Amino acid sequence: MVNFAEQRKLMVDNQLRTNDITDLRIIDAMGNVPREKFVPDHLQELAYIDEDVAVDDRGERKMLKPHIFGRLVQLADITAKDVVLVVGAASGYGVAVVSHLAEAVVGLEVDVALSEAASANLEQLGIENAAVIDGDLAQGYEADAPYDVILMNGSVDVLPEGLVAQLKDRGRLVVVEGESNAGVAKLYTRTDDNVSARFAFNAHASALPGFRKPEVFEF
Repeated sequence: MVNFAEQRKLMVDNQLRTNDITDLRIIDAMGNVPREKFVPDHLQELAYIDEDVAVDDRGERKMLKPHIFGRLVQLADITAKDVVLVVGAASGYGVAVVSHLAEAVVGLEVDVALSEAASANLEQLGIENAAVIDGDLAQGYEADAPYDVILMNGSVDVLPEGLVAQLKDRGRLVVVEGESNAGVAKLYTRTDDNVSARFAFNAHASALPGFRKPEVFEF
């Protein structure tokens, strides 16, 4: 039988600490939230590997590898008073971790089966300051906007301006732009009506649905 508690400890020591994740709150949250609960039963043994792991039976949606997710969360600099939107909640792991850091968390998920699974996972873990909502990821969730932080839980080709518009003044949005070896993590910050962006680190993350560049036909 797999000792998941031991695997979580190894993840923290070998994947988080060795990749410049120094925020003890993040280390504590990821060391306590059971990743294995957020993947299909037959994949639980893979929950702590240093790879993106499928969270659905089709293999189309994946949970980000631990150190990439941890570095994105650290980049967002979430405080205990923040309201956070997690775009691409999937089965709820990212929402669960962020719930330990923020005042309130909204998870947005386009796949109804995944959003239902995420809600059940959060309830099972007794998390009361987070909820998962069904909706188009590229539209964000304006009903609870503006947000202190928006965490894009996967990579995108194009970041819609409307998502950045749902940030509060001095709000932060973290995202991986581009796929494969071309992916880069960026931090967007909104100040009044101005938005600035800066490169943070190179990153590979599985793509979120709905953020592809339109195809351009050349004649």
